[in-house]
Amino acid sequence: MDFVQVETTAPLMEISQISSPATAISPTSRIPKDAIRTSLKASTADSVLAAVYSLGTGGILLSNFLVELGASPVVFGMLSSIPMLVNLIQPLGAYLSERSTSRFQYSLRTHGIGRLLWLVLVIGIVGVSLGVINTHHLVILTLLIVLFSNLLGGLGTASWLSWVAMIVPRRLRGRYFGTRNSAANLTNLICVPMAGLAVSHWYGGTLQGYGIVLLISIVLGIAGLGCQYFQVDMNPQSQNTNQGKPTQTSEIQPEVAKDESSKVAQSIHPPQNKLTSSVWKNSNFLRFLVYFSFWNLAVNLSSPFFNLYMLDTLDLDVSYVTIYNSFQAAATLLMLILWGKLADKIGNRPILICIGILVAATPVLWLGIGANHLDIWLWLPLLHILAGGTWAAIDLCSNNIQLAIAPTQNQSIYFATAAAVAGASGALGATIGSFIVQFAQFGGLLGLFALSSLFRLVALVPLVFVKEAQR
Repeated sequence: MDFVQVETTAPLMEISQISSPATAISPTSRIPKDAIRTSLKASTADSVLAAVYSLGTGGILLSNFLVELGASPVVFGMLSSIPMLVNLIQPLGAYLSERSTSRFQYSLRTHGIGRLLWLVLVIGIVGVSLGVINTHHLVILTLLIVLFSNLLGGLGTASWLSWVAMIVPRRLRGRYFGTRNSAANLTNLICVPMAGLAVSHWYGGTLQGYGIVLLISIVLGIAGLGCQYFQVDMNPQSQNTNQGKPTQTSEIQPEVAKDESSKVAQSIHPPQNKLTSSVWKNSNFLRFLVYFSFWNLAVNLSSPFFNLYMLDTLDLDVSYVTIYNSFQAAATLLMLILWGKLADKIGNRPILICIGILVAATPVLWLGIGANHLDIWLWLPLLHILAGGTWAAIDLCSNNIQLAIAPTQNQSIYFATAAAVAGASGALGATIGSFIVQFAQFGGLLGLFALSSLFRLVALVPLVFVKEAQR
């Protein structure tokens, strides 16, 4: 399948009383190597458990759940656009996180509550089984949970990325994130088909089966947040007042933003207008924003509807589709380490351009797919393998290039701005796509796939002008 998985991320009782793993340190302090190793292992474990959480709260299982409830294509468009649209709140989340004194505590208050919200959907599934609510109400409840869970996740995403950027040595980022993502994809490879079979063959029906899988995913998702306890904590206020070069952080200070960044760093609580000014005066970062926004719009014209095409148009059983997703996860797993090492050697931009052309052509390959045995047993698996290998490069290098071009001071503001712009454009693409699907005169799903392919090629043009640090 050819789609971007958007990840959504402490119990409710007295989260504020949970102590930090240790006193949040200043980024200027040299982090011991043993502490870095422990932090990286904890972050990898977190990614594995978060992958299980994500497979229950998104992807093919959630799509199949909505198909069983009789949801329309517009609902699928909303399902895909909500996680992207709520990224508009990331600048606010970044601003709030910079006023906190612990990345760990802030993560518990945002991602933790957001993950626990999915327990409401488990209760809703029980309500449908007992006849208390109907399926239409459950569809609305699902969309509301997706909305509020992702709002809370959006408040914490930029802070988490800035936290990891300070811990992972710059020279190892490609290899580490390749390994980390490989662990997550290995989890998907094993767990997605198991979960699909469990949902399909649950004795109480697919809705109850999904409820059981969802409950397990939530529990493991909360356990994943517990792994962050073992990561070296960071104090954002110390990071922002640091005038020197931190030990474990980005070494790139874009020339356009140097003066502005130094002014911003003079205060623990810099004015919001100065933060915004430093972002919008960084011409290299702005060029990246243009690429990132158009790319996400083009990708999400079609990405929410590949699952719908297989489950609805081709009428495939969810167990088949989960097997296809396992092929994709396997391809991602095999290629991530290779892409990570290659990115460390030649940079992220060349990979994004070359592989981006291949990703742009992928939707066209869906135009000849039907419900015959050759397509089901050969071409669909091959398409998912291709998507797994190519999207491994796109996801990894998109993350790394942001770490490379963002300055150190108020780093999360840059990450949040990129996420907000890309999220808004991606949500717009998914919304436009959902309405195009509704009208047969525009070619339906197949016409949408062709249009998305064309837009993806055009979106790569601004990336040519983005400057990345010399390797």
